[in-house]
Amino acid sequence: MKIRQAALSGSWYSGTASGCRQEIEYFIKNSTVLPDPSRPAVGGIVPHAGWYYSGSIACDVIRLLSGGESAPDALVIFGTHLYPDAPVAIMKEGAWETPLGDLIIHESFARELCLQVPFDIETQNDAPDNTIEVQLPFIKYFWKDIKILPISAPPSPKSVEMGKIVAEVAQKMGLKILILGSTDLTHYGPNYGYTPKGRGKAALQWVSEINDRSVIAAILSMDPLNIIRDAQQKHNACCAGAAAAALSAGMAMGAVESRLVTYATSHEKSPGESFVGYTGIVF
Repeated sequence: MKIRQAALSGSWYSGTASGCRQEIEYFIKNSTVLPDPSRPAVGGIVPHAGWYYSGSIACDVIRLLSGGESAPDALVIFGTHLYPDAPVAIMKEGAWETPLGDLIIHESFARELCLQVPFDIETQNDAPDNTIEVQLPFIKYFWKDIKILPISAPPSPKSVEMGKIVAEVAQKMGLKILILGSTDLTHYGPNYGYTPKGRGKAALQWVSEINDRSVIAAILSMDPLNIIRDAQQKHNACCAGAAAAALSAGMAMGAVESRLVTYATSHEKSPGESFVGYTGIVF
């Protein structure tokens, strides 16, 4: 079996099984987020910075998804930094390495999807992808034997349609799936070449109370296309296509509402003129 290497382990997150478990269990122990059994989640939005910055938020969302009565057959994760005209892409075979053990690709699901969508094919040799990789140890921790399907979703309407098809194909195949969309929010400051509100406290307040809240509102209002439009206009989501595809898939699976789990910025961990917004949402 062809294995895609864990290129970011030991830097973005721990490179050892014991280190990953210790950090995940620290996130769980210190979380104030409680599951709501009356509203079981089928998917969510997670951030994708290094675990020091946003790992606790991603862990909260993935933990909430793990609370179902039966284990899913696959978890579909949408991510990747792409331009609007980029193709949708899929990793259709093999496995992805994590310090907690390899995650196997759901190959029959991938093959059926490739009959419906003109995917480019990613391989185990493709470049590192933090948007997806940093989520994988969490997935392996909460579901030991789950299979995954990593999909690259550009910020364009075709990702919204593709998300819907993912849900439809899973239903046709009789598969129980869960969905993740991976995106960070506004990248603000001189490090990112984006300073429309100058610097200092006012800039941080604008990002956290206005700019990021705009794209969060698009997700909470269950409007996948508006996620993409808002991000293009306001530069407040770096992987808007992934969030839109995930929400579209979730809606096709029956989700009727989204719930904000957490919001934070990297400024809280590393104060400075450059910072990034993070959110965790379930639907």
